[in-house]
Amino acid sequence: MAGVSRSMVAPLLVLNLVMYVVVIGLASWNLNHFINGTTNYAGVAGNGATFYFLLFAILAGVVGAASKLAGVHHVRTWRGDSLATSASSALVAWAITALAFGLACKEIHVGGHRGWRLRVLEAFIIILAFTQLLYVMALHAGLFGNQFGDGYGAEHQYGDHHHKGMGTGAPAARV
Repeated sequence: MAGVSRSMVAPLLVLNLVMYVVVIGLASWNLNHFINGTTNYAGVAGNGATFYFLLFAILAGVVGAASKLAGVHHVRTWRGDSLATSASSALVAWAITALAFGLACKEIHVGGHRGWRLRVLEAFIIILAFTQLLYVMALHAGLFGNQFGDGYGAEHQYGDHHHKGMGTGAPAARV
């Protein structure tokens, strides 16, 4: 898996970003109608797990979309230091998505009338739990590969930043 490249990570990044934006829209709409008490509306309804599912779905959507911003930065720069940021934020987003996945399964198991928007949201969360896991695995496979540069170590000289390039011409010692 050391050969993880941009061509593998970028499509998963775009797919997950689009799906997280859709989750934010569906979860916020359902949560708004649920809070207003219009659960008899044709798209909301639900059961005892609906409120908790909607909270975790909107949280997963927001954290997931924000983690994709770090992913876009990593795909643009493709360096080891941006990989660490992208991988850690993607892992947190997957953990919250996994919690929403569990609540979606609970909501399906409890049953009852659930509107089509709620069922679509459940499906998106279930699909995202797996696609986000693939994205996290692809990023973490890159952590063990050796295809990235040295990060900041190659360009950054530690020490006196104001007089860089001045002096005897001898290279600065690195600690």
